[in-house]
Amino acid sequence: MARSQFVYTLVVEVGRAPGDGLPDGATGAALMCYASGIDEAEAVRETVALLKQAEMSPLDVTGYGTVEDRLAEGHEIDDEERALMERARSENAVIVAQMTPFFDDAKAKGGNG
Repeated sequence: MARSQFVYTLVVEVGRAPGDGLPDGATGAALMCYASGIDEAEAVRETVALLKQAEMSPLDVTGYGTVEDRLAEGHEIDDEERALMERARSENAVIVAQMTPFFDDAKAKGGNG
């Protein structure tokens, strides 16, 4: 008996780890992911496991619910985002849609004042 798969929007904060592929000087990153699962807990578990396999260091996950949840909250979801969500559902996959690296502002400004 197949269970229904839903797609959840997750933002995962990652720290630095050897081989993580983040830009030089980055202290970590936020990854926007679309993950399929029978519930949000499963989507989070699958996403964290996948990121660990990719040599990343997940620190925190914030869930934004399903597309229906997000629409009810007033989020705008464009066609490109919907296509990525559909791909996550149809492939029973985790799609990393966006990566925003974090940089330490104190280092970036330099200490030679």
